[in-house]
Amino acid sequence: MAIFSTAQPLSLPRHPNFSNPNQPTTNNERSRHTISLIDRCASLRQLKQTHGYMIRTGTFSDPYSASKLFAIAALSSFASLEYARKVFDEIPQPNSFTWNTLIRAYASGPDPVRSIWAFLDMVSAESQCYPNKYTFPFLIKAAAEVSSLSLGQSLHGMAIKSAVGCDVFVANSLIHCYFSCGDLDSACKVFTTIKEKDVVSWNSMINGFVQKGSPDKALELFKKMESEDVKASHVTMVGVLSACAKIRDLEFGRRVCSYIEENRVNVNLTLANAMLDMYTKCGSIEDAKRLFDAMEEKDNVTWTTMLDGYAISEDYEAAREVLNSMPKKDIVAWNALISAYEQNGKPNEALLVFHELQLQKNIKLNQITLVSTLSACAQVGALELGRWIHNYIKKNGIKMNFYVTSALIHMYSKCGDLEKAREVFNSVEKRDVFVWSAMIGGLAMHGCGNEAVDMFYKMQEANVKPNGVTFTNVFCACSHTGLVDEAESLFYKMESSYGIVPEDKHYACIVDVLGRSGYLEKAVKFIQAMPIPPSTSVWGALLGACKIHANLSLAEMACTRLLELEPRNDGAHVLLSNIYAKSGKWDNVSELRKHMRVTGLKKEPGCSSIEIDGMIHEFLSGDNAHPMSEKVYGKLHEVMEKLKSNGYEPEMSQVLQIIEEEEMKEQSLNLHSEKLAICYGLISTEAPKAIRVIKNLRVCGDCHSVAKLISQLYDREIIVRDRYRFHHFRNGQCSCNDFW
Repeated sequence: MAIFSTAQPLSLPRHPNFSNPNQPTTNNERSRHTISLIDRCASLRQLKQTHGYMIRTGTFSDPYSASKLFAIAALSSFASLEYARKVFDEIPQPNSFTWNTLIRAYASGPDPVRSIWAFLDMVSAESQCYPNKYTFPFLIKAAAEVSSLSLGQSLHGMAIKSAVGCDVFVANSLIHCYFSCGDLDSACKVFTTIKEKDVVSWNSMINGFVQKGSPDKALELFKKMESEDVKASHVTMVGVLSACAKIRDLEFGRRVCSYIEENRVNVNLTLANAMLDMYTKCGSIEDAKRLFDAMEEKDNVTWTTMLDGYAISEDYEAAREVLNSMPKKDIVAWNALISAYEQNGKPNEALLVFHELQLQKNIKLNQITLVSTLSACAQVGALELGRWIHNYIKKNGIKMNFYVTSALIHMYSKCGDLEKAREVFNSVEKRDVFVWSAMIGGLAMHGCGNEAVDMFYKMQEANVKPNGVTFTNVFCACSHTGLVDEAESLFYKMESSYGIVPEDKHYACIVDVLGRSGYLEKAVKFIQAMPIPPSTSVWGALLGACKIHANLSLAEMACTRLLELEPRNDGAHVLLSNIYAKSGKWDNVSELRKHMRVTGLKKEPGCSSIEIDGMIHEFLSGDNAHPMSEKVYGKLHEVMEKLKSNGYEPEMSQVLQIIEEEEMKEQSLNLHSEKLAICYGLISTEAPKAIRVIKNLRVCGDCHSVAKLISQLYDREIIVRDRYRFHHFRNGQCSCNDFW
């Protein structure tokens, strides 16, 4: 007769004997019956009832029965560590199995360090229990969970003293621990000491290399595994495919897929998803689609991977179709699409998807959603939406981790609200290198060079080591503030003092620093002494400096070098054309522009955007597409007439085309996109609200002058972000030292 149903609370008699005369009466029968009851428990409530029954019948004094009850309390799907510990404390003399179970439970729990305290209790004189080969793997797992290398090393030494250091289970645990703590050399040494390696040993090494950024070593180890005729498991294949995905090795990835088929490796959903991920990351969307269509079982990881694959290949229509076809759209899928748009230069599309996500019920935004959306806000200057996200974070108690903090600082900085960026920075107690770098970058783009350099040194005082991005940001700060000595000093200390080998972008920054400050010959010598070939960014920095200082001969040389590397660089052609125009070399301007027409090379159109009431409005040069274009042009005419009556004269040198009539030249200048965006701001907002404009190209000198005058005559603060920096206009003045 069944004593209880797994769906109902356990019904037990008050007396050791059941009402049924066939109930167990001897101790052995009671013990066997108790074990049967424990095995059939499906909830903590049933387990506690069984515990009470054991106490009443005296079977709890049986070591095996008590250990069995404790193991279920500690390790089952309905386990309770708090309750398990109470059961453990009631056991008079716990044996090694029971101690190991307690250690295992703690090692897998929320506070793995408690397993170490349990271990210390175990080896105390009172317990008379000694660790064995089953004890150390759990302890070593705890060390891995808390990434404590010193603890892992201590346990390694204890295992050796206990004569179990060479046991394959202990060794496998040590490999995992050393990889988790970042000690790859020790992991390799342990691996070489294993006399009879099992597949877990190989898997631990392969997955360790993948997770610690050495996928090439993982693939080499897999080749060695093959040569030693070790049969791989699906876990092996997942690790190897992940390595292929990381280094974009499609050929090896396909070979692995053939290996799986030829060796009849069990292809479960996890492995199928790994194959799919490899194909998408390696850019073979056809293989991915073929596998996706053939998969009988799919989970959200499958759908999201396919969505991400289409997004990587910039087939956004197909990516959107995958999202629409998903049986259950979770936040991960939405994040994948938002992130894909944001990372591929489509911030407006990313924001549209985010707004759609906001309308979904029962889907909660997470940190990844917010970081990607904040980055999109930063790109287009969507300050109002960025502020909404910041308030959402506060209201919903979302943790301000380093990524969220950095994203907020970056968003506020790029949207022109440097004070708010400072406020976010100062509001957090812990700051990593990304948070510091974001703040330094924000100060740099707003022309606060000295403050940015001071921030760099404060970062070191806080024992945070700078990275390559930090140096790029601080060099940019020096460039726009003329801090040549500071930039050079830091550059030459990068490798010796900070262990960072300068990359191409750092050399380009120093060329920019020297060039902007007029040290053109020194910049050339710096380029000639570079240990790596100068890139387009290096020559571009020199070319930009030549424009500032009107050095035509050096500009021609820099442009020639740049075009040798990138013949279809429209920016170089336009910049050289600018220099020719500024020097009055109109024949050269004509020849250069003719070359652009013949080769089909088009100048990137100027585009400016402005956010009004949470909506982004874009204007192209000479644009008539905006629904309020008539009013915008009306305002533009009013503004230009008012400026002229106050002494404004157009800077005709900014007009690249050869236009004979002065009136046509002036009209060409007036059509610049930033002027249209500013005028739209004037008719759509009122003082004291600042007019914030984002320009995709460098602001020209004429627009710079116009913005200064508008700020004075209309008593408005105007903030313009161009490709390189911010320009703050107030009362007819600009905060930047040089608008170029």
